[in-house]
Amino acid sequence: ADCSSMAELVIAEKLGMRGEDIMFTSNDTPAVEYVRAKSLGAIINLDDVSHIGYIDKNAGMPELICFRYNPGPLRKGNDIIGDPRESKYGVTTDQIPGAYIKAMEPGAERFGLHTMVVSNMLDEETAVMLFKLAAMINHDTGIKFDFINLGGGFGIPYKPEQPAIDLDGISAGIHVAYKKYIEDMGLGPVRVVTECGRAITGPHGFLVSKVRHVSVKYKDFVGLDACMANLMRPALYGAYHHITVLGKENEPKDHVCDVTGSRCENNDKFAVNRPLPTVAPGDIFVIHDAGAHSYAMGFQYNGKLRSAELLVTSGGQVRQIRRAETVEDYLGTVESWP
Repeated sequence: ADCSSMAELVIAEKLGMRGEDIMFTSNDTPAVEYVRAKSLGAIINLDDVSHIGYIDKNAGMPELICFRYNPGPLRKGNDIIGDPRESKYGVTTDQIPGAYIKAMEPGAERFGLHTMVVSNMLDEETAVMLFKLAAMINHDTGIKFDFINLGGGFGIPYKPEQPAIDLDGISAGIHVAYKKYIEDMGLGPVRVVTECGRAITGPHGFLVSKVRHVSVKYKDFVGLDACMANLMRPALYGAYHHITVLGKENEPKDHVCDVTGSRCENNDKFAVNRPLPTVAPGDIFVIHDAGAHSYAMGFQYNGKLRSAELLVTSGGQVRQIRRAETVEDYLGTVESWP
């Protein structure tokens, strides 16, 4: 489990996870969360050299420590992560050998290496970069790594015409790089891991919404009863999610429109200039590949409440696994009215 908050640590613990089954990667982290992560035996992944003294003072330096690497100008990033040079995440190329040396002083004895340069990884480029970096750090410091974490997992095809990721091809490329930079350099064995939440959950979740209004202004809009509280990713990143109109899958997509939500923010849009069939109020929209980002990124700005979640079982049954939020839920943390 890759955790980044106290709540996620608690969930991992409730699921029976402890020790190195948990990796705690956090940013601007309060001391209490480091203490909790260490009490669970989680792998702690530090995001900055200044955190070394902070964790040692407040929680004690763990035996196993990991650092998140930011390659800066060596990688381009992508539209989701952005330019690594502008990122608040990670230790720079110049800083990272010294970070491990500094962590050894208060007692770190085992080491991991992590990055999150791109989201939706589609090739072995990140693995090549990290294996080469591990060899460089070993040359400068003499340390060997217990594990190397390739970060944010393998990608999924968001558009119907996109092919699924070639896992066999990527695996072969990772194996070649591992042999060249780890095995042949005498640095093995090193455990290679990745965070596959998107690949596991992304394609298997859908946001289902009903058309409320169809509007013609300076351009055409289709307004849904969902909003970015139910799926923030398109509004946040301009990310593409495929849309199917139930019962109209085979009709010509000759109506170009923006698909919008009900929140009073102009970027509350699920699609911009999207060709769709002619639609009418009451039509059902299915927004695809929402499983990794829908409820998990939900929020309550303007009092828009999060929807229920339904599970379709392998036997075809449908059951509710999370009820819809109510106004009482929204007000539940208010101590008193004026």
